[in-house]
Amino acid sequence: MTRRDFAGALLAAPGGRRLRMATFRADVTPAKGEPLIWVVPAAEVLDPLWAKGIILEDGSGRYVLCAVDWCGLGSSVHLLFRSKLAAAAGTEVPRVAVQAVHQHSAPYIDGDAYALLRKMPAPPLLMSDRFLEEVTDRLADAAKAALARLEPFDRVGTGEAAVERVASARRVFSGGKLLVRYSGGGKDPAMAALPEGPIDPLLKTVTLARGSKPLVRLHYYATHPQTFCCDGRVSGDFVSAAREEFERKDGVAQIYFTGCSGDVTVGKYNDGSEAARQALAVRLRQSMEAAIAAAHFAPVTAMRWQTADLTLPPRPRPQGGATPSDGQALYRAVIPEAFAARTTPLPLSALQLAQVRILYLPGEPMLEFQRFAQRLRPDRFVAVAGYGDISPGYLCTDRAFEEGGYEPSAANAGPGTEARVKQAIEKLLER
Repeated sequence: MTRRDFAGALLAAPGGRRLRMATFRADVTPAKGEPLIWVVPAAEVLDPLWAKGIILEDGSGRYVLCAVDWCGLGSSVHLLFRSKLAAAAGTEVPRVAVQAVHQHSAPYIDGDAYALLRKMPAPPLLMSDRFLEEVTDRLADAAKAALARLEPFDRVGTGEAAVERVASARRVFSGGKLLVRYSGGGKDPAMAALPEGPIDPLLKTVTLARGSKPLVRLHYYATHPQTFCCDGRVSGDFVSAAREEFERKDGVAQIYFTGCSGDVTVGKYNDGSEAARQALAVRLRQSMEAAIAAAHFAPVTAMRWQTADLTLPPRPRPQGGATPSDGQALYRAVIPEAFAARTTPLPLSALQLAQVRILYLPGEPMLEFQRFAQRLRPDRFVAVAGYGDISPGYLCTDRAFEEGGYEPSAANAGPGTEARVKQAIEKLLER
């Protein structure tokens, strides 16, 4: 990372200026026939998908945080969401963070890959430009309407609680062999019996309040939010169920961000049944309640927004080979090609509020990046969201590339990723 990457990135709020905020939400449920992950058309809506966000204002500018119930937003499509939100909120694109929640019963749209597919004589099912424009316009309208509801806040609350029997490691060693425990691993009794493995058991919650009145709660937890996939059913899965139920109960807007969970799933505890999905939602909601009950509040009079640009090496791939004829395989093959040709850096950002530091990262970061950020600032309450611009795919550690396994095989960014991502995190957390 060069010094220029950070030029003009620090946007501190002058002391004493009033802080204001407003929340917004918009329905981002795909229309019937529009693709989910990867090219499976939406056939049945089990529950709506939402984009939920917050506009922050410090007297010198506005900043936008938004979590979208989609599996992934990549390259030009990710920029489309950020650009429309920036225009609606009256701010600049670098001051907007958009993160996918990463449910696998939702769309995964990489704009640069789409551009390559459209040049092919028989591309697979692609999300229509009309729907993309409609859904981003709807989101922008919601954000613009929120400006009329901006209200002061003067306190920030931080709480955390252990989440019981939800997350489990996807990379599990047994008898010296690396095993892959996918999100439906609980269907196999042997996989379910393996240890939980390395996870971050804590859900972290940040509450913005005015006096004793909570105005919004931001939740951060690291696990794949997936109990089923790829069958045409549209759903926010168990994380949306927990979030929306708790919002009804709490009477306060709830926004959920998925942490660094590239190698973390619910595989130990999910057998694909409706009972398992409901139980996961209940346990996640209970942890939200516990985190709020444990919250400590402090005055906040200023905020700080920092940004960084990140360039990652593409993963080397074999030359030649037949072009996949299956639509899903073709889409998945084109995504790394698009990333290798990418010339614009990936955006990272960080929000500072009193003792709180929140990082917003691209791709599917492995858990180590979240742990690294928390180790860097043990004196601060550090929360991390992954799944910004999804185009690099998995952000893997050097050790993972050496060990092999699923994540390195599905990464678009290659060896050398770890050092560059950690350098960016260090810069964002240096103050």
